[in-house]
Amino acid sequence: MNPFQPSSNSESLANLRLILAPMEGVVDAVMRDMLTRIGGYDRCVTEFVRVSQTVLPSRVFWRLCPELLTGGTTPAGTPVYVQLLGSDPHLMAKNAGVAVGLGAPGIDLNFGCPTKTVNNSAGGAALLKTPERIGAVRAAVREAVPEAIPVTAKIRLGFEDDGDFELIADTVFNSGVNELVVHARTRQQGYRPPAHWHRLAEVVRSAPIPVIANGELWSPTDILRCHEVSDCNAFMLARGALCRPDLARATRMAVLNQPYDALDWHGVLPMLTDFLKHNGQAYEPRHASNPLKQWLVYLKNYFPQAAALFAEVKRVRDFDTMLAVLETAGAKPGIGNKGIADAA
Repeated sequence: MNPFQPSSNSESLANLRLILAPMEGVVDAVMRDMLTRIGGYDRCVTEFVRVSQTVLPSRVFWRLCPELLTGGTTPAGTPVYVQLLGSDPHLMAKNAGVAVGLGAPGIDLNFGCPTKTVNNSAGGAALLKTPERIGAVRAAVREAVPEAIPVTAKIRLGFEDDGDFELIADTVFNSGVNELVVHARTRQQGYRPPAHWHRLAEVVRSAPIPVIANGELWSPTDILRCHEVSDCNAFMLARGALCRPDLARATRMAVLNQPYDALDWHGVLPMLTDFLKHNGQAYEPRHASNPLKQWLVYLKNYFPQAAALFAEVKRVRDFDTMLAVLETAGAKPGIGNKGIADAA
C-alpha cells in the first residue's frame, strides 16, 4: 500500500531526484552499497575528505571512496560524488583535480558540517560567516574541474541565524556550481527539529541552478510536504534513510501512486547479516560489529525489533558471536516479530 495519499501536487514531482547524504562516520562505502541496492537513489556523496595543508595522496581518496576503483559508482550503479571540506581555494581546487583524475563522477563541497572540531579549523559551517570565502573556494574548484564534471555544494541557512541566507545562496549561484544542497537549519540549530523548509522557497523560485532540500525527511509524506513548502524537486536523505532503508524507493512508488510492499523487519534481518559480513571484510574483526550497532540505533526508530536486538548485542564484540546472533534472530521472541510495515 502507498505510504501516503498523494495530492495533486505530487504530479509536479515527476522529475523527483533523491540523493543519499554524506553522514560522517555512518554512510561509508558499505552502507552506500546496502542502501543503493534497494534502489531509488540518483547519487550518493562520500564522507568528507579533509583538505587542510597539502594535496592528498590517492590512497586517501580510495579509502573514503573505494568506488573510484570501480568506475565511481556503487555496485548497484549509483554515482558517488567525492566531498571535500576545507577553506583554502587553491588547495581545494588541487584536491578536486586529484579526485577527478581518479575517476570521481562529481565533486561536492561541504560548507554545512556543524561540528565544533571542524568549525574551529575554519571548515564546514564556519565558512557561512564569510560568504566571500565560500564563493572563492567554489569558483576555484569549478575552474579546476572539467566542465563535464558536476560541482555541487552543501550549506545551511546560516551560522548563528538565517539573516544572510539569501546572500550566501547568491554567492553560490554566482560561483559556477551546478547544484546547491541546503540543510534547512542554521549551524546553531544543529539537528533540532523543525527544519525550516519555507526558507528555501523564495531562493528556489529565482535560483539559476537546482536547489536540493535536506533536513527532517523521515518518510514519503515528509518529502511531499517539503516539496509543497519549499518548491524543491530534489531531496537529500540522511537519518531517515538509515531508519527506513527503503525510504527512497518507497517515495518514488508513492509519487507514482503505485502499490508498494514496504520493506519489513524480516527483510531487514538478512540485510543486517550481509552488512556485518561486508564490514568483516572492510575492518578488523574486533571493529566490524560497531557499524552494525550504530545502524540498529537508527533502525529502532522505525522497527521496534531493532531495539530488542540492540539490547542483546550491545556488549558483543566478537565477530563470530555477533554473526551467530543475527543468523538466529528471526526466531527469537521480540526480535523476530513482524515490523511496523507488516501491520500497516
